Amino acid sequence: MRRWGAELALGMRLSVSGGRSGWVRLAMIAVGVGLGVAMLLAAATIPGLMAARDARLTARTVELNQPVSRGPDTLLINSGGTEYRGRTISGELVRAEGDRAPLPPGVERLPAAGEMVVSPALARLLASDEGALLRGRWNERVIGTIGAEGLSGPREYFFYLGTDRLTEDSAARIRSFGIAQSREGALATALLLLCLIGLVALLLPVAVFLTSAVRFGGEGRDRRLAALRLVGADAAMIRRIAAGETLAGALLGLVVGGLFFLAAGLMAHRFVPAGVSFYSADFRPVPALAALVVVLVPVTAVLATVFALRRVVVEPLGVVRRADERRRRLWWRLFLPVVGLALLYPLRDGLTTLSYGDVYQVMAGVAALLAGVALLLPWLVEAVVHRLGGGSVAWELAVRRLQLDSGTAVRAVSGIAVSVAGAIALQGLLVTVQAQYTVETRHGTARFQSLVMPNDERSGQDGHWKEMLEETSGVLAVETLTLIMPTQPGGQEGYAGLQIGGCAALQQFAELGACTDGDTFVISDPGVPQPRPGEVYFLDKARSEASRWTLPPTVRTVTPAQGDMHRSGAPAILVTPKALKGVRTDPTSVSLYVALDSSDPDAVERLRNTVAQTDPTAYVVPVLERTVLSTLVKIRQALLAGATALLLLIGASMLVNVAEQLRERRRVLAVLTAFGTRRSTLAGSVLYQVAVPVLLGLALAVATGTGLAAILQAAAGAPVQPDWTGIGATSGAAALVVLLTTAASLPLLWRLTSPGGLRSE
Repeated sequence: MRRWGAELALGMRLSVSGGRSGWVRLAMIAVGVGLGVAMLLAAATIPGLMAARDARLTARTVELNQPVSRGPDTLLINSGGTEYRGRTISGELVRAEGDRAPLPPGVERLPAAGEMVVSPALARLLASDEGALLRGRWNERVIGTIGAEGLSGPREYFFYLGTDRLTEDSAARIRSFGIAQSREGALATALLLLCLIGLVALLLPVAVFLTSAVRFGGEGRDRRLAALRLVGADAAMIRRIAAGETLAGALLGLVVGGLFFLAAGLMAHRFVPAGVSFYSADFRPVPALAALVVVLVPVTAVLATVFALRRVVVEPLGVVRRADERRRRLWWRLFLPVVGLALLYPLRDGLTTLSYGDVYQVMAGVAALLAGVALLLPWLVEAVVHRLGGGSVAWELAVRRLQLDSGTAVRAVSGIAVSVAGAIALQGLLVTVQAQYTVETRHGTARFQSLVMPNDERSGQDGHWKEMLEETSGVLAVETLTLIMPTQPGGQEGYAGLQIGGCAALQQFAELGACTDGDTFVISDPGVPQPRPGEVYFLDKARSEASRWTLPPTVRTVTPAQGDMHRSGAPAILVTPKALKGVRTDPTSVSLYVALDSSDPDAVERLRNTVAQTDPTAYVVPVLERTVLSTLVKIRQALLAGATALLLLIGASMLVNVAEQLRERRRVLAVLTAFGTRRSTLAGSVLYQVAVPVLLGLALAVATGTGLAAILQAAAGAPVQPDWTGIGATSGAAALVVLLTTAASLPLLWRLTSPGGLRSE
């Protein structure tokens, strides 16, 4: 073991004593490994980062379902969130019932009526010119900011608003903030699978890149190994010395990666989407995972070097590569894809039946399939380039180079192929899960664009709301709609729902045709028993005679409006106000449809201001709305940030790889230039050398990713439909990375083709 240690140490010394070329090779390995290490350390922060965010959110969450009696230590609370020019602003309305009311995390003093405390991000928005219109929403005095312990992240818009309008009927009573952690808040299996597949798709290309980075500068290293063989080193010693050289680069790469990680931690929170923002203190890797990275990266580097030398014979007079005509074999490369498909077996019964163990098995299957792309690509490139024919000089140079040594080019492209395959599969699953967790209200917006829902149904009936909204600048019309759930003489409740409003409001639910005040309609629904003329309903909870109403014989049956989402499988009766004249009603809810001026983009913001000043517990929602589960939005944003970082990593790795190839071939390039080869021809050959493996890799990635996406979509019970837009965007982004990498390498190519490159010792 002492001898092995000495030989490894010799290799490490040789890595820093090879002159300028040795330092350049060491720097390339260190930068390449450092980029991979930074990505792995960033991934290792995810568990701790999410745990810190969840702990802060849990600490400010309140338990709403527990009965609490009033006391000096109780607090009334209700949600008061809003939106402003595309920003989601969360908040709580609070009213202390005693001098010992609980304080939310991060708040030093509970705001009284007319006061509010806000997050730093919201404070900056309110103080800016952009937030001028928002300042009129509450008109409360800001008395302080919420500390970090009370926010999910530094870019969250959040507030606590003191008000004296909360009552026991309109708010919940609590004695403390914070709820116990439970499994009920765990991700659904489909969302967990989405997260895990995203993690695999992002990290597997990093592993592929790491195994390529440690092989930079292979030809220069081979010359040094030949010199060592000349002075008496045997083959086993040569392999250990080569491993020592790589180990030095890997260890330096750990340091460089740590510096990259620290720099990213200082800046990352400023650039991530607001929905997943975090504090710099959260950006710390889990110690066990960080230790795993520190151990595995050098071990992987050494194993990759030893594996690369398996077909190299180092002799005293030079290095001979076993470059016989033995082609790469296919059979063993199919092992991982076959195992991956077998591991996907639990998907046969669908996503909803997956246990947590099945989810991790499926994740392993996806990882095996994506790793299979990296194994199949070298065989595919070799099989294709050996069949390519003649063409231009640039084409001939590129093809001949690939025929002699396609391994170097393939190693640079494998990361792109794996990432594209993973991205396509991930996009297919993402579209499917998004469809399952998306609620869409599809009422037409030709008449009305917003819907106001007061918290107190009585206040919506007295006309005060309608009058206030009509006076708002940008509001063109307002129609009140009242929902009643009547009972029948037999005591059946909720058999049919009555929607009471003007013709314009009722047309949101059905195609009415001709309509005048006094008309009554029944929405036809083949699967639901229809109310019949002459049926009797009581329209208040007391079932008084004054609320007795009979469905008139003039009732008309109408078809539902396209996209009506308000029907819930129960009969729906649409009634204009005169049809209920003199009948007592007890409304279940009151809503107000609002028509806005389309030429005024801030009309909806002024509407929200009016509503907040009238009743801060009321809601304003768009008539046309797509509500995606907030967890899914955060997952999508995190995956987007990870994919962007991955593309930057792959682009940097390809640039380093191309630069390393050009440096190793500088004499050949200089000779070609001396014999009259145009620089444009050489540039074309470099582009072809990169483009051919990339095109083959993208074809394999698209086939694998599309097939995997189809399996996941079928398991989710969704139509199997390729996302051609996503496939085109992902493949186009990868191709753009290749073009930019080639363009960035051209200045080095021009410098290496100068006559000075002909000099030799």
